[in-house]
Amino acid sequence: MSPAPAFDPAAVRRDFPILSRLVRGKPLVYLDNAATSQKPLAVLDAERIFYERHNANLHRGVHLLSEEATTLMDEARAKVAAFIGAASPRETIFTRNATEAINLVAYAWGRKFLGAQDEILLTEMEHHSNLVPWQILAEEKGARLRFVPVTAEGTLDLEEARRAIGPRTRLFAFTAMSNALGTLNPVAELIALAKQHGALTLVDASQWTPHLDTDVGAWDCDFLAFSGHKMLAPTGTGILYGKEKLLESMNPFLGGGDMIQEVRLERSTYNVAPYKFEAGTPNIAGAIGLGAAADYLSTLDLEAVRRHELELTTRALELIRAEGGVELYGPADAQRRGGVVSFNVADIHPHDVGQVFDSEGIAIRAGHHCCQPLMRRLKVGGTARASFYIYNTLEEVEAFGRALRKVKTFFKVPAGGARA
Repeated sequence: MSPAPAFDPAAVRRDFPILSRLVRGKPLVYLDNAATSQKPLAVLDAERIFYERHNANLHRGVHLLSEEATTLMDEARAKVAAFIGAASPRETIFTRNATEAINLVAYAWGRKFLGAQDEILLTEMEHHSNLVPWQILAEEKGARLRFVPVTAEGTLDLEEARRAIGPRTRLFAFTAMSNALGTLNPVAELIALAKQHGALTLVDASQWTPHLDTDVGAWDCDFLAFSGHKMLAPTGTGILYGKEKLLESMNPFLGGGDMIQEVRLERSTYNVAPYKFEAGTPNIAGAIGLGAAADYLSTLDLEAVRRHELELTTRALELIRAEGGVELYGPADAQRRGGVVSFNVADIHPHDVGQVFDSEGIAIRAGHHCCQPLMRRLKVGGTARASFYIYNTLEEVEAFGRALRKVKTFFKVPAGGARA
């Protein structure tokens, strides 16, 4: 049996120009990857080359630049479809982000197919982007929202999930990985549960797809949403995957150019999916950058990436547990979480913790992470959060540990944790 391939973060880091800069006079340690990732040269070059050599609008152009732009956009769609295991590029819709992708389903599917007293099942750990659109839809349609609770350890209560789903459940929308806790949810098991009750599924894979193998075909989910900017692609890019038959049954999301077949003064007929959902001029350069990001990640062994991130996460958890007065949130077992570590230091506000880290050149996130209901479940206003990616190193995790100790020293936190 051949040994598992090695993963070399030092080689990866050379592809990311921003990692060479200084912050507060110290080397940048970027640990805010759950918010957005940095961009490799391959992605930056893809956007630059488009603008330098191919910039034109898509479709119907009879000149070469337009043909080239259309081809590049089609190629990017095919790359992303292959990256997530879609059966056809026609099942991948370009959006601005995961938020827009989920809103698209709520509007185009929900308004047409959801009725009064129907139920949508969500979880208590959802990002607001996978909660607020369903609240709006439920209020409009007279539908009911139900929620799978989160355990004290920060995992989904699967027994409660089995009790919550029922004959009136039309959709089960859930995150594959919690952006606030790092919890890895049993995606295949949750999809199978929904199918037992005839419910559709929407997977928010915003935190999963950048790090772990995503296979919509193997999962057999009905919809899947993610943002490009968290997986090395430009901001303003996202994807909605949907089964082709479902997409064809749905109404358009926005009206305008490109999403039509024929327009008359009285009425219009609509294009086929995915174009039916892509009104107006899209973010062409961003989509090409997203295709380049998919190419870049495809050159890496995602199993090796997982082992690397697990090593970083395990060490970060060790450093946190070694410090008295630091509260840790999420699964105790690093195997059950992605590269996200949320914590609080005694009674110090997370923003103050984040500022001390920033003084050391370390970027972390502080706040409720767009998960206010989850924070209430945890009985906190927010947390400090470090999140890791392909270019982070063990040396950076050690720097994280030193900054954590500096927080305690600066705010005079005793070993027991409670300040006078």
